[in-house]
Amino acid sequence: MVQKLDDAALATKLAEVPAWRLEDGALRRSLTFGDFSEAFGFMTRVALIAEKLDHHPDWSNSWNRVDLAISSHDAGGLTEQCFTFATKVDALLPAD
Repeated sequence: MVQKLDDAALATKLAEVPAWRLEDGALRRSLTFGDFSEAFGFMTRVALIAEKLDHHPDWSNSWNRVDLAISSHDAGGLTEQCFTFATKVDALLPAD
């Protein structure tokens, strides 16, 4: 069974994904793209990551905006895999 991260590990991992925020027990990130097509293309790439990791986000899309929330329902919180997912999503985006 996947283990939920303890508070110390969670603080360390959060520092590694500064674009994400912890809210309501989930890692969250909102992204804005140039248009719907760009947002949908991003979601398609994220879906492939989710399938490969067998770890699926809660997400929504409204035209050029994508909102992601990641947690592990099995573990009842955030796990190492949640942060792996977030890092892979970040890698899809241009560097700041």
